[in-house]
Amino acid sequence: MSEPTEVLTEAPPPEPPAQPPQSPPPAGKPVAVRATLAGVAVSLLLIVAIVLGSRLLRDFDSALLPYAVATVFLAFGVAYRYTVWVSAPGARRLFKKGFGSLFSAENFRKAPTALPKMIATYLGFQKFLGARSHARWAAHQLIFWGCVLAALITFPLTWGWFTFTSDSGSGPGYEMRIWGFKVLGFDSLNVLGWLMFHGLDIAAVLVIPGASYFLWRRMKDRGAITGQRFAYDLLPLICLIVISVTGLLLTFSSIFLHGGGYEFLAILHMVSVVFTLVYIPFGKFFHIVQRPAAVGMQLFKYTARQDDRVFACKRCGEPVDTAPYVENLRGTMRDLKLDFDSWAEYCPRCKRVLRGTAYLNHVKKGFK
Repeated sequence: MSEPTEVLTEAPPPEPPAQPPQSPPPAGKPVAVRATLAGVAVSLLLIVAIVLGSRLLRDFDSALLPYAVATVFLAFGVAYRYTVWVSAPGARRLFKKGFGSLFSAENFRKAPTALPKMIATYLGFQKFLGARSHARWAAHQLIFWGCVLAALITFPLTWGWFTFTSDSGSGPGYEMRIWGFKVLGFDSLNVLGWLMFHGLDIAAVLVIPGASYFLWRRMKDRGAITGQRFAYDLLPLICLIVISVTGLLLTFSSIFLHGGGYEFLAILHMVSVVFTLVYIPFGKFFHIVQRPAAVGMQLFKYTARQDDRVFACKRCGEPVDTAPYVENLRGTMRDLKLDFDSWAEYCPRCKRVLRGTAYLNHVKKGFK
């Protein structure tokens, strides 16, 4: 067995210092119980908001009751899973550091434009996706803005917060009211009126090509096929396409078919929407709820760089990341009782070199 011509002689990283024995955490409610209580509390708050926002249900449309019930289940699921997520050591640190940076007055004084910029670039336009693929970025933008537009229209209408009333009983003048207060009046026959009544159609037109691209990619790309799961990766895309197509068919039926097949399409559309809303907290779309915490972590790292608090690799001196971020990573590894948190102080290249050196010195040494 041949040996490499040059054997690296660097020593492996020192063992981490012995940690003092830690007392067990105080006994508390199990995560599932706390998550359930959080879900119930958020659901009750939403129900109260629906009742009050619809002026004691005077503006609530009973035909939209299934959608409203689905949003209550959505609120419960989001609160439940978010509580479970932030209970894990790594996520808990991410949550504290991220949201601590978001609401830090000191960070705002140091970099007042950093937060709006990161919300626009990281949360809104997701520029980090463009580095992977321009096509994936464009498709993701279509889905994102289409879903945002649909949510801004659907949720308030479902809860009875938005109402549209005719001035004369038959149009074309309409008034849009929020919580019973008139916001604006418009003519349903002009451009503004068309946009107001076809906002969901516009959202569907945005979502369909974006979701179709990702569905096509997951059927053709070998890398995507290898690790994909139907319920986690494919089902959300199919649901988005079904919701969008049935929504457009409702408009097509009312305009060109004089309402033909409208009842069947309405039921199919309602079932697909309700299923998707209930499924969101337990599928891939849950990352929508997690993303703001990631924005906070990016702000946390950005402000540390502004203070020149960059941690250098202990072996080669190259910058690894910000010093607070490295310390946060080490703390997370200690919380998880991983006894190699000192490796966080080395850059990726040096980690590979040190692992290779340890392998040559301790494993292949017997083959010389």
